[in-house]
Amino acid sequence: MNIDSLRSRLDSAGQGHLLEFWDSLSDVEKQSFYKELDSMNYTEINGFFEHSMQTLKHASDKLDDLLEPLPADVCGSVTRTDADKIQEYNSLGLQAIAGNNVAVLLLAGGQGTRLGVNYPKGMYNVGLPSGKTLYQLQAERILKVQQNATALTDKDCVVPWYIMTSEHTKEPTQEFFASHDYFGLKKENVTLFEQNLLPCISFDGKIFLANQHKVALAPDGNGGLYKALRSSNVLADMESRGIKYVHVYCVDNILAKMADPVFLGFCINKGANCGAKVVEKAFPTEAVGVVCKVEGKYQVVEYSEITLKTAERRNTDGRLTFNAGNICNHFFTMDFLKMVSDPAQESELKHHVAKKKIPHVNSLGELVKPTEPNGIKMEKFVFDVFHFATSFAVWEVLREDEFSPLKNADGAAKDTPTTCRQDLCSLHRRMMLQAGAKFVHKDGSEIPHIPSNQTKADAGDGQRTCEEFNEIVCEVSPLVSYAGEGLSSVVSGQSFQPPVSLELDKTGKVQMSHGVNNNI
Repeated sequence: MNIDSLRSRLDSAGQGHLLEFWDSLSDVEKQSFYKELDSMNYTEINGFFEHSMQTLKHASDKLDDLLEPLPADVCGSVTRTDADKIQEYNSLGLQAIAGNNVAVLLLAGGQGTRLGVNYPKGMYNVGLPSGKTLYQLQAERILKVQQNATALTDKDCVVPWYIMTSEHTKEPTQEFFASHDYFGLKKENVTLFEQNLLPCISFDGKIFLANQHKVALAPDGNGGLYKALRSSNVLADMESRGIKYVHVYCVDNILAKMADPVFLGFCINKGANCGAKVVEKAFPTEAVGVVCKVEGKYQVVEYSEITLKTAERRNTDGRLTFNAGNICNHFFTMDFLKMVSDPAQESELKHHVAKKKIPHVNSLGELVKPTEPNGIKMEKFVFDVFHFATSFAVWEVLREDEFSPLKNADGAAKDTPTTCRQDLCSLHRRMMLQAGAKFVHKDGSEIPHIPSNQTKADAGDGQRTCEEFNEIVCEVSPLVSYAGEGLSSVVSGQSFQPPVSLELDKTGKVQMSHGVNNNI
């Protein structure tokens, strides 16, 4: 250890305070702390801070005059595209999968803090009849889309799964997958890698200490993906497998379709090197970012960056002008990913700033837990690379079919385990109805397709099932059907009493269970 050299570097960068407890540390603590401090680029960190403070300074600036609507020729919609064209996209996507040209990449660095749990979100069970976690649902969708591609082309294929974790989620995620035998996937086709960390910094530019021998660090955001892809050799692994297209998504969306063939096919058909799946904004002031153009370049603009007048602007057909709600579901070609992961391009991505209450050690060595924001965390966003796109594609899907995020504990207004479970059950019920199934009460009478607002108190007899008044509990395993295909041969003409569960047994036969334990 050359502590004098390190001290000089820190002093020059205005971060000399990081060594103020050095003399009181043990030899072991000195070794690890020296390694941590010596690995940091303080010129770069200070530059990030200066740019971040400029971002904060202009946080209230509005972009209204710079915004441009999405060109019609880059947009497509599941509701405004005929069935034959959607089938064409689906086939094109499945052919790419069958050619071993597609990978899926999961952004899974977040912990379940807002859910009230101390483990990764992907390990969460929202209360489905099967008890499946988000990770298991996603793994089974990958298995099924591989099977669908093989059924179309008679080619065996693999969709490798890359999972970006954080310092806090990598180890428990590894253990979880190993303990569940990778949910039927092959271990060599599931790759975990870790996003990088950045120091937490006070408003006057000083790096915080978490304790006397460790810097306070935070993940660098899901936009840290591009740096991590290169440093972890994931890009090299993708290239060695012959990957041409990568589907990127977030762990918390219970309705996300891994390697969605329709989305892939649409983007491939457009010749896009970058694409975004979106949902139509529910109302003008919905707190979601919108995909649009800013000064000729594609971008996601946050709701706080535009005025109410612009948010409410409508086209002649009555639809919102800026209505493409971002759901963090993206398509990239391999060439595009390589380009944006190059240090020269990646360094151009701006840091977004969050004011936070950051626990830290003060000059007396005491742990301080502030009650007000005392500094910033800096992060990049995965969609910040859109402005590098030379050929862009935007595919609009139905929110009720493809977007239900898990963010909050039950009791919150939205995005809870209950809303996620209900949304998935609603999707599966609609899949079965479209396949010719019926849902019935215990007395055999059909449950209306559109749920009643009637409450149990209104019913009077107290004998109806809770499903009639809340949700029709219906779960179709992804191993049975990826998006409704193949269900008609299984359920057409049959009546089901909720709760309903369709699973595959070990022999590959569909096992149907219904009408069990559904009394209030």
